[in-house]
Amino acid sequence: MEKRKMEKLGIETSLLGFGCMRFPVTAEGKIDGAEAEKMLDKAIAAGVNYIDTAYPYHGGESEPFVGKALKKYDRGSFYLATKLPCWNVETREDVERIFQEQLSRLQTDYIDFYLMHALDQAKFDKMCELGCIEILEKYKEEGKIRYLGFSFHDSYEAFEKILCYRDWDFCQIQLNYMDTDTQAGLKGYRLTEERQVPLVIMEPVKGGSLAAFAEDITGKFRALDAEASIASYALRWVGSLPNVKVILSGMSTMEQVEDNLKTFADFRPLSEAEDGTVREIVALIKSRVQNGCTGCSYCMPCPAGVDIPGNFRVWNTYHMYQNYNMVKGSWEKNLGDEKQAKNCVKCGKCEGVCPQKLQIRENLERVQADLDKKEFVF
Repeated sequence: MEKRKMEKLGIETSLLGFGCMRFPVTAEGKIDGAEAEKMLDKAIAAGVNYIDTAYPYHGGESEPFVGKALKKYDRGSFYLATKLPCWNVETREDVERIFQEQLSRLQTDYIDFYLMHALDQAKFDKMCELGCIEILEKYKEEGKIRYLGFSFHDSYEAFEKILCYRDWDFCQIQLNYMDTDTQAGLKGYRLTEERQVPLVIMEPVKGGSLAAFAEDITGKFRALDAEASIASYALRWVGSLPNVKVILSGMSTMEQVEDNLKTFADFRPLSEAEDGTVREIVALIKSRVQNGCTGCSYCMPCPAGVDIPGNFRVWNTYHMYQNYNMVKGSWEKNLGDEKQAKNCVKCGKCEGVCPQKLQIRENLERVQADLDKKEFVF
């Protein structure tokens, strides 16, 4: 397992981190505990030592499940990361209450990596006004938090202000070869290098969007290495950046675990030829993708019953592959009349919480119009 040193913290983490946001689920939508635990065990046995969860993941089920699943391991053998849901904080007492609840859920006395979750400028300003950072710094002094950081979804300008506000132990940003100019982006990456802040990466495969393509793009990757998975190139692209210390992957199947372990067991940065091919593919994809939804589901549940990430996933796939048959089942059966975009009542609740700042209402109108046309039918 590839390891990276966080020189600032004096520790070494696995470059692959297990993201606990997309565990396999049962027909009822609950975490499939038996399978998820097998996946965690497989990853840990192979050397993964960074486990990342959060208060809202899986409707609040992720933290309790992770706490129970990790109880059999020596607490000092892994690094546990979780996050303060800033949107639920209205008072200083909320910070204390939520943190204590998380310790209980995770069955631990301390959190290794504690993040202020999904910060943008407005959330950060509110946290500062309430004195939340001081509370977390106190927990750090008491040993209840080992390392204090934040995850981020906003503009580069906001990222620069937040990163330079204090001497953070680490931070977490969204970065992949499609999002180099989105949010913090590569400019933000370079700033973390300058300030020597270790970096954790989320969405390296862009919610799975960079794991499978139509034959034209797949053929370009296969020409480089017929045996390598498509997702491995996205992970290796991020891992080629030296200040990236952990790459989170929200694994949903054992197959994904095994493929990622293969990528990181014998990790290789992208070669010049591979990087050139990725650049070529990026240009092609960008000419087709309709919006930047990552499927994070912060916009859910929708009051009108619209499956917003599902609609955008179908819409983007439809245009990327230019083939209605590839999305027919998802659109007509999985979404169906009840969850399709046409049911949007334009309340705007979704846009207020979208980390990507998408114009969701306008985009949903386009989704319905495009899919109703069934233009690309072969």
